[in-house]
Amino acid sequence: MLENILFYLREHGIKYLFGAAFGAIAWWLGNRRAKAKWQKREFGDRLNVSLNILMDGRLFIRTLLEKGLAEVFLNSAAVDVVTAATKQTTGADPILPLPKDDYWYYLNAVLNEISERFADGQVKRDLGQPVNCGSYAMCLTYESVGQLKTRKVRAMLIRKETLLSLPVEPPKFTSEHHITRWETLHKIKAAYQTKPWQFISVEICV
Repeated sequence: MLENILFYLREHGIKYLFGAAFGAIAWWLGNRRAKAKWQKREFGDRLNVSLNILMDGRLFIRTLLEKGLAEVFLNSAAVDVVTAATKQTTGADPILPLPKDDYWYYLNAVLNEISERFADGQVKRDLGQPVNCGSYAMCLTYESVGQLKTRKVRAMLIRKETLLSLPVEPPKFTSEHHITRWETLHKIKAAYQTKPWQFISVEICV
């Protein structure tokens, strides 16, 4: 019995040793990358859907949902494209530079998530119950400059009429780093008129 055990260890022990070593290295590298992302407050693998509200001279930013990219786009190749696009954004152009012919598919994947979250409103409308509906413009961004607490892929929602009538003078901010969002919204306004394929219309009923 002892001879069999020793033989087995000689024949297979090295594989287990290498396996354990590679596992430890992978864990160490993953942990190191996670710490680096946390220190930089960069979470490129997350999608945040935010509602941008301009009301009574103030800018309000409210999160509607947040998920991992893989939970939204459901395809590793699509996630890789989005992740690569985040590295190509700039302070002058924070909108994700995704392929023009494919842009609708990425936007529609996010639209599906939002539609599921607000499905009750659509059912109520179909049943003739009172609801309030609004139409929003949505685009995908990765703000890369300014006083940001965190950096994530962001699907930004804003009422179309609000976007097209943004004043030049900034409103009051609930947080000082929201100046970056205000600048982003103006860049979104310009893109809405020149690159319409980077946007999708979202109807929300509540």
